[in-house]
Amino acid sequence: MEGGNSPNLQLQQLPLATAAVSVQPHTDSFSYKENLIGALLAIFGHLVISIALNLQKYSHIRLAGSKDPRAYFKTKTWWCGLFLLLLGELGVFSSYAFAPLSLIVPLSAVSVIASAIIGIIFIKEKWKPKDFLRRYLLSFVGCGLAIVGTYLLITFGPNSHEKMTAENITRHLVSWPFLLYMLVEIIIFCLLLYFYKEKNANYIVVILLLVALLGSMTVVTVKAVAGMLVVSIQGNLQLDYPIFYIMLVCMVATAIFQATFLAQASQLYDSSQVASIGYILSTTAAITAGATFYLDFTGEDVLHICMFALGCLIAFLGVFLITRNRKKSVPFEPYISMDAMPGMQNMHDKGIAVQPDLKASFSYGALENNDNMPEIYTPATLPIVQEQHGSKGVAAPPYRVLEHSKKE
Repeated sequence: MEGGNSPNLQLQQLPLATAAVSVQPHTDSFSYKENLIGALLAIFGHLVISIALNLQKYSHIRLAGSKDPRAYFKTKTWWCGLFLLLLGELGVFSSYAFAPLSLIVPLSAVSVIASAIIGIIFIKEKWKPKDFLRRYLLSFVGCGLAIVGTYLLITFGPNSHEKMTAENITRHLVSWPFLLYMLVEIIIFCLLLYFYKEKNANYIVVILLLVALLGSMTVVTVKAVAGMLVVSIQGNLQLDYPIFYIMLVCMVATAIFQATFLAQASQLYDSSQVASIGYILSTTAAITAGATFYLDFTGEDVLHICMFALGCLIAFLGVFLITRNRKKSVPFEPYISMDAMPGMQNMHDKGIAVQPDLKASFSYGALENNDNMPEIYTPATLPIVQEQHGSKGVAAPPYRVLEHSKKE
């Protein structure tokens, strides 16, 4: 009896085992397909945003350098930039509904790469090949590193997917890891805000940490809102749940405050420092929030996590090199440029400025006070040509220089 029944048992169990094995690769391939769709949408969105911002900047520069009395919002270039900006933001917003949060956030390095390439292509200065390579060597190395880091992020990114239903989001919202994370983040945010407002700690790290903490909550709510919209479009309506509107309000509020602190940082510090440090801090905070709220790295092996972290570090280094090579703004020099005055160009050979460097001694043209001088003002001496009366052979100078004593 046992020998006759055992073959039948084996034949009945074989299809079940085969079916169980065939389902898992199909699920993995589908999830990797969603990762690829989300990554491509994010890359497309950041590329379009970079082009849009450069178009709007070009529109402002063109109006400032011409006698066109029109406002910037009356030009076709600016409106084209605005349309592309909205299209890019829509692409980035949609990407959060397909791929994990920890994969989408670091891909904002694509906008830095695109801005660097656009700046090199549309540069107006003419360089020799050696000078051009020396000037933009860091940009080329940074772009290469950022591309390698982006490839590692897409290849070894987290592969966790779940439908963004109201029930799932509520369960994540009240989970103890996220509540603990929120408690720590609120304490750190309040301490940083206290030192920034009351102690005037206007350090770039303090301001950008405030931006990063707010940004981590922004991307968490963006993924929730985008995911619930996609689920609603697929037929399972999620817009009648209160959690959707709670996430929507939090998304708008954190985005507004984040933009406010970012604008203050841009006014106090150079844009290249804000871009590099802000990208590093915001990406780190967002990945931490995604790993805590959506459990992005649950079930991932150590190799994938290490390679993903390596991709983040390489992308950080690439963005730092790109932004470090940007041309810094020249500070205002308090002296009068004589060759810029109409009618004075003939007084100088080859347009050489009269004023020396401000670090040199006090001299003509500089508006710098020097209290150590014995006299308040010492005029520059000019060669004195005495006027000769009655000499017809010598031509009279076009001006007369009269000598005055110091007492006069």
